[in-house]
Amino acid sequence: MIYLLIFGPVISFSLIVMLLGNFFEKAGQERSAALVPFKNLLPFFKIIERTPIWGILYFIPYINVILIIWLITEFLKVFNRRDIPSQVLGIFFGYVYLPVLNYTSKINYVDSKPVEKRSTAREWTDALIFAVVAATIIRAFIIEAYTIPTSSMEKTLLVGDFLFVSKFHYGPRVPMTPLAFPFAHHTMPGSDVRSYVEWIKLPYYRLPKLQDVRRNDIVVFNWPQEDFRPVDKRENYIKRCVAIPGDTIEVINGMLFVNGDKAYEPENMQYQYYVQTDGSVINPKAIQNLDITDGGRIPSNKGLYLLSLTKKSYEAVKNFGNVKNIERKMGVKDNAELGQRYYFPKDLKKFPWNVDFYGPLVAPQKGASVKLDMNNLPIYERIITLYEGNRLEKKNGKVFINGSETDHYTFKMNYYWMMGDNRLNSEDSRFWGFVPEDHIVGKAWIIWLSLDKNKDMLHKIRWSRMFSAIKP
Repeated sequence: MIYLLIFGPVISFSLIVMLLGNFFEKAGQERSAALVPFKNLLPFFKIIERTPIWGILYFIPYINVILIIWLITEFLKVFNRRDIPSQVLGIFFGYVYLPVLNYTSKINYVDSKPVEKRSTAREWTDALIFAVVAATIIRAFIIEAYTIPTSSMEKTLLVGDFLFVSKFHYGPRVPMTPLAFPFAHHTMPGSDVRSYVEWIKLPYYRLPKLQDVRRNDIVVFNWPQEDFRPVDKRENYIKRCVAIPGDTIEVINGMLFVNGDKAYEPENMQYQYYVQTDGSVINPKAIQNLDITDGGRIPSNKGLYLLSLTKKSYEAVKNFGNVKNIERKMGVKDNAELGQRYYFPKDLKKFPWNVDFYGPLVAPQKGASVKLDMNNLPIYERIITLYEGNRLEKKNGKVFINGSETDHYTFKMNYYWMMGDNRLNSEDSRFWGFVPEDHIVGKAWIIWLSLDKNKDMLHKIRWSRMFSAIKP
């Protein structure tokens, strides 16, 4: 896949240039120069008065696509095709339009006025500016690189996976904080200095999409809890979308149910288990060979371990000779333990939920209404105020929104429920609630590199994961 992204545009454009012999001849180049693939790009650059330095940009995925569009428009200009229809045809149908012009139209090369010769430094500067602008546009509207920093998606996505996240699947989100330093998210690299200014703020808007967010998609989104930053500058998180607007979510005995049905479980989903040995330790090499990366021995008991295991590693550990018992870690219904009091909606008396017994609750849907009372208000208060910008007051057991008493609320946006595949080691919607649609960044698409930080330099790359598509 990545090779196609890099070389596909270069090869296809070079093949098209082979068909432009009439253009080359009119511009004072040898007609035969157009016939040699790749080499024909050098006289092409001469015709538009650019040096081969620009060819370096060909080998940067996605930037090369924008570069080719720009080259076509510049090529048309030197042949006096500056009118809007010609430029539009060149941008959208250049691979057809240029050969048609070459063979069916009278071509006139425009002898440009004497132009100041560009120095090598000037050419490098122009190329760099073009690359920055193109990459900024691509990052904002097409695709963005992302790195997996934590184990919350083990074993579906691993720490050290480098991803491409598609912006166009769910519709590119127009930047809400457009004045920002290129390629920086919310702070400048290596510092705590903000990389953006809020002099201009744009409303939430998405360009046309290929699809809606689907149940079980792996999604990158802005962390809703980071209230001190603009929405599009909040920290990026990646989780599985387990419920879409209108779905009912409930966890029973540690199993997730959506709309009453057991939810999809990835093949390598992990749960936590207490593993009791005969008092001896488990060979660390055996744990490493099973790729068990979360958990370890409990210090207070030499023979007791708490390990995150997949179905496969569970069966293997269960059969270790020194393992006497293996039991899944499980909470108690209606018992919000002291260490779990931060579960959404953070009201222990009304919602004594824990990781294994949670809900039910419904993901809000745009246009749907909910009846409000003092009992369910903790679930919707953040949506009404922070996400949808209303003023909410509680007086004498009654609810007032923007100064008016009401017992209903109609949602302005869709909301999603996100959970990590490493269910007992994931900070997700169970901790901070629903993810609003304006926080959605994009769809996890391709793993282009994967590095294992625990391996030496010769074995650090996980070759089997490279250039692989991310499947729901």
